[in-house]
Amino acid sequence: MSEDEILYPMRLQRFLARAGVSSRRGSERLMTAGRVRVNGEVVTELGSKVDPNVDVVTVDGTVCSIAESCVYLMLYKPAGYLTTMSDPMGRPCVAELVPTDRYPGLFPVGRLDCDTTGLLLFTTNGDVGQELLHPSHHVDKHYAALVSGMPSAHDLDRLRRGVQLEEGVAAPAKVELLHEGDPLFSIVAPRGAGRTGGGEPNAVVGITIHEGRKHQVKKMMQAVRHKVLRLHRDAFGPLALSGLTEGEWRPLDRRERELLEAVSQAREAVG
Repeated sequence: MSEDEILYPMRLQRFLARAGVSSRRGSERLMTAGRVRVNGEVVTELGSKVDPNVDVVTVDGTVCSIAESCVYLMLYKPAGYLTTMSDPMGRPCVAELVPTDRYPGLFPVGRLDCDTTGLLLFTTNGDVGQELLHPSHHVDKHYAALVSGMPSAHDLDRLRRGVQLEEGVAAPAKVELLHEGDPLFSIVAPRGAGRTGGGEPNAVVGITIHEGRKHQVKKMMQAVRHKVLRLHRDAFGPLALSGLTEGEWRPLDRRERELLEAVSQAREAVG
């Protein structure tokens, strides 16, 4: 059965996941906490089913709905935006850059730091989002980082073997130095890599990781004593950033959707 097929009635937790509220497991926690109502009545039984054409489902008083098919889109995130759908302090959020009115339940899969640019995936499918972020799934994410100083062969080898961070050892990364002429080099260093205050040339590093720790690339580079000055993500799993300028979004094409759902289904098969 494809992701776009919807059977009525459907389990409530599946409905909530398809509405982009949370993953199925997260939806189960919402139900057992008494935060989900169907037609005004609190529903905590995990086997409960709903008919989206008839029943009104709310979470914390907000009505939830699902589109006829799941939505997937990529955003070229600019610097200066928080990866969140709202901010109590009124700071700029990525929600301002994507069509949330057109696609209710749209949410970002993972996050990019406020000052990081590049590919950010959005979907209305909570299950796929959860599978792509699962720690055991090992979805590759590729970044280009402008760093202070020139990493030595020893530094790069340490990153490839896994460096010690405060929260534990990072998984081995794929690392390479990028040179002028590489398209990614010009994105993070459009006027050249520059030099440190001591006159040492800076460098642009290409790095692939599959973990999703907070500030991970920055922490990994700091562990080998090279501060990240600018960071850009150009690939997430099977997706490559293309056809966009900063601040623009586009729906995934059919091939991209199939590749993304294949990754998610592979995780479900072994989970």
